[in-house]
Amino acid sequence: MSAALRAGYKQTEVGVIPEDWDCVSFHALASPVRNAIVGGPFGSDLVSADYVNYGVPVIRGQNMSGGRYLQGPYVYVSKQKARTLEANLARPGDVVFTQRGTMGQVSLVPTEPYDQYLVSQSQMKVTLKPSQAIPDFAYCWFDSERGQRSIQLNTIQTGVPHINLGILKGLQVPHPPVSEQRAIATALSDVDALLSKLDALIAKKRDLKQAAMQQLLTGQTRLPGFNGEWETKRLGDVGDCLRGVTYKGDSDLWPHDTAQTKRLLRSNNVQNAAVVFEDMQFVNSDRVSGHQLLRPNDILICMANGSKALVGKAGLFSVSDGYGYTFGAFMGCFRSNTAASNSSFVFYLFQTGRYRNYINNLLAGSSINNLSPGSIESLEFDVPTLPEQTAIASVLSDMDAELTALEARRDKTRALKQGMMQELLTGRIRLV
Repeated sequence: MSAALRAGYKQTEVGVIPEDWDCVSFHALASPVRNAIVGGPFGSDLVSADYVNYGVPVIRGQNMSGGRYLQGPYVYVSKQKARTLEANLARPGDVVFTQRGTMGQVSLVPTEPYDQYLVSQSQMKVTLKPSQAIPDFAYCWFDSERGQRSIQLNTIQTGVPHINLGILKGLQVPHPPVSEQRAIATALSDVDALLSKLDALIAKKRDLKQAAMQQLLTGQTRLPGFNGEWETKRLGDVGDCLRGVTYKGDSDLWPHDTAQTKRLLRSNNVQNAAVVFEDMQFVNSDRVSGHQLLRPNDILICMANGSKALVGKAGLFSVSDGYGYTFGAFMGCFRSNTAASNSSFVFYLFQTGRYRNYINNLLAGSSINNLSPGSIESLEFDVPTLPEQTAIASVLSDMDAELTALEARRDKTRALKQGMMQELLTGRIRLV
């Protein structure tokens, strides 16, 4: 038996909404003008030979993945060509949907820098009635979990997944009064603006870190109090590279922790220069040698992978939670000699272009994307004294900590936005 509806609310095709909201087809909100809902031109009417260096921008899939508004770079057609395809033009305020391919993409046409855009064969655009629908509200709805689900449920899955104009017109949407649409869209737009600022700040901080790494890890810039020449050393001079555990998948793995297992980290547990602990496996402890138990500040390295680009990726292991951790046969572990090197400094060396070039050269000409411990130990870098290594690592670690804090703030803001969308787009919280 379903729960009773809250007073003042009703059940509709888009879920429970306030009684004073309507549930209508998207077509009902379209402008009565001709070509208010259209797709792109027929294939023969727009081909690559029509593209020019500047003119009227063409909306393609890659222009719709950057957020609320369309984003470049664009390809263009001449104004003369655009005039022949007048029916397929989109203008500021129009809502654009992906018709085939990556379903669920929706964007708004921005007010600048162009006053018209040409919709390609893989997109559709809708011009809304200004008196009935706020484009930003429509975007927020179709960008929400429920809006995305309505698109996915109506996607034709044969061949390339797609929807058509008929499906788009028939999609059901909630329809609050225009004043409330505007208030909801403004609130969510403010959160989007905050997210954009955080994204821009994170990108700037990442660039600053990369610049700092380039300067500090090569000795081009020295920290106060340090001087003297750096010394060229092999990684094998400052530590050891160890190979991971060999095991039988059908008999040595468990689905969870037991008294007879160790936590097993594999290539998928190293992402974006960090060790992550989702999708772990648990391996028979009898298969694990003592030196294969990970210690804080060990550097995990992907030693073999079907993709050359993933071979050599590394993450610093820094967990001390009482569990025993080890690493699989396709992984390696670089363990620094603490009397000769700072583990964090070595880890930052693993994030440099020089390290990546070394790895690419080691794999060049081979059909097997596989590194040996000896190949890692053979890599050479110029390194300062241990106190300077520690100081450099501290500076870069502080930058990482700042980035981590900003990313956590962004993730929290994204979660807040999702909660706001759930409440505002269903009328559970009213702003008007």
